[in-house]
Amino acid sequence: MLLRRGRRLEYLTLGWNLAEAVVAIGSGLLAGSTALLGFGVDSLIESASGAALLWRFFGEDGGEHREGMALRMVGIAFLLLATWVGWEGLSTLLAREAPDESIVGIVLATLSLLVMPVLARAKRKVAAGLGSKALEADSRQTDLCAYLSALLLLGLGLNALFGWWWADPAAALAMVPIIVREGIQALRGEECTDCRLDLPPQ
Repeated sequence: MLLRRGRRLEYLTLGWNLAEAVVAIGSGLLAGSTALLGFGVDSLIESASGAALLWRFFGEDGGEHREGMALRMVGIAFLLLATWVGWEGLSTLLAREAPDESIVGIVLATLSLLVMPVLARAKRKVAAGLGSKALEADSRQTDLCAYLSALLLLGLGLNALFGWWWADPAAALAMVPIIVREGIQALRGEECTDCRLDLPPQ
């Protein structure tokens, strides 16, 4: 029962992140928002990380090695994203390029801020019941997504309400340390340390 619930939570997270990526990247391109684009690409990379976790849960022997390679690729992608977001955020601030307001982005950030903490709590509860370190680690990544949502909402909201154009690139720059942390954790393989197929058989 707990195993099935854990897998459902992973599928739900994967589906949400993919939808979130499409909406955020699309609206970010339309509004010229570095924060939205960074948030969207981060969601896309998190989808790859979640897929790697599911790969381990369902994989045969040897899947652990393949998942480790996948996580290293995810880590590099996070660090490249952090570099791009930092460069674009700083360039936008220096050039004083004002992005358009994005109601779609504000709605998306609000929904994500509501959904992600609920998902994280549910994952931790299931992880405790199963003794799954992998699922516990994944719940922490879901928490990080909630922090990114809060930063995004703050930047987009200040721009829309008060015309503070600098809030968007500032929010993007504030995302950089969180994205870097995700990248370093993936490169170190922290999500899979002592997590060798730690879910019991169905």
